Amino acid sequence: MTKIAIIEDDPVISQMYRMKFETDGFDVQLADNGKRGVALVEAYLPDIILLDVQMPEMDGAEALGIIRKADWGKNIPVIILTNMGEEESPKELRSLGIESYIVKASLTPRQVVQRVKDALHLD
Repeated sequence: MTKIAIIEDDPVISQMYRMKFETDGFDVQLADNGKRGVALVEAYLPDIILLDVQMPEMDGAEALGIIRKADWGKNIPVIILTNMGEEESPKELRSLGIESYIVKASLTPRQVVQRVKDALHLD
């Protein structure tokens, strides 16, 4: 089963994506801030990460920096999932190797699932 980590501080959004991904056969784990997200990724070793940018305690760019420095996190595909426009996001995100950048408001959950499947070459 494909494992996905969703690191998102809005519980309504994270639960919505969790339900959609689980319906599509994914195993899903959630973290509600970057600090917990780093710990989740290290313990869970997901196949892909959906990562919000603006979060409490540790933002997405800082969390991804820590993940990318660790052997266990160097090659996990990451999709940035945020409502911040790409031009407003921290510049270091691009240098940290992200698969794609999704503005939450512009795609349905079904379209986000398809982006993840495409990134993982599923279907």
